[in-house]
Amino acid sequence: MPITSNFTSILTKDWEINFLQCYPNGYLKYTELCNLFQLTAATHSEIGGISFSDMQEFHQAWVLSKMRVEIKRLPKWKDRVKVKTWINSLENSRSIRCLEMYIGDEKIVGCETFWAVFNTKTRRPETLTLPHQHFEKYPNNNATQKPFSKINIQQTFEFVSKHIVKLSDLDIVNHANSIKYLEWCIDYIDYEIILHQDVKAFEMNYLKEVSMSDTLKIERNINTFIINNKGKTCFALQLELK
Repeated sequence: MPITSNFTSILTKDWEINFLQCYPNGYLKYTELCNLFQLTAATHSEIGGISFSDMQEFHQAWVLSKMRVEIKRLPKWKDRVKVKTWINSLENSRSIRCLEMYIGDEKIVGCETFWAVFNTKTRRPETLTLPHQHFEKYPNNNATQKPFSKINIQQTFEFVSKHIVKLSDLDIVNHANSIKYLEWCIDYIDYEIILHQDVKAFEMNYLKEVSMSDTLKIERNINTFIINNKGKTCFALQLELK
């Protein structure tokens, strides 16, 4: 679709937290936090003319490569939050997008994401075909105190569980949605850590896509998780606790 008349290079979108998005303690799930960030990013790309539908004319899509989330506190059921997003950089096949969540004027969460342009036929990265010069870039405006990094996967990990990728795990790009990896790992964290909101930050690296019926191995070393598929690491999660 064409660029909309209300397009701006920095977008702020309002959300209300509903009970389906919350843990038993009434606070927003970490997975749902990431979903809100992805939905806000998708809205911004849509009004700016670089959405999934626009890119599919050239068999392209954005796929998440890295994500870092720093949490001051989580919102709870019925809270009204604002999510603010902008592009830090966009060159060739890669883009860094920043996001922040607010309650009123208080910033409660910061997030930085690294995206790649992906050809949905060849399943390979390639340069973005659509124009993006109308998006102002903000290279000196960051949303997190630390940048995302490469998680150390050269450690000794212990087997936790296996997971077979199901239809409910897949998204419109026909691979497991990025939030599903986080969900699979969080299920094996002590629930007291989650309910007491002891996670102050987490970082995710997406290394290879996984598809329907793949049998995955979830492994752990203290606060680091990896997911393996056919002997190759496809995902890594690093938790930072209070």
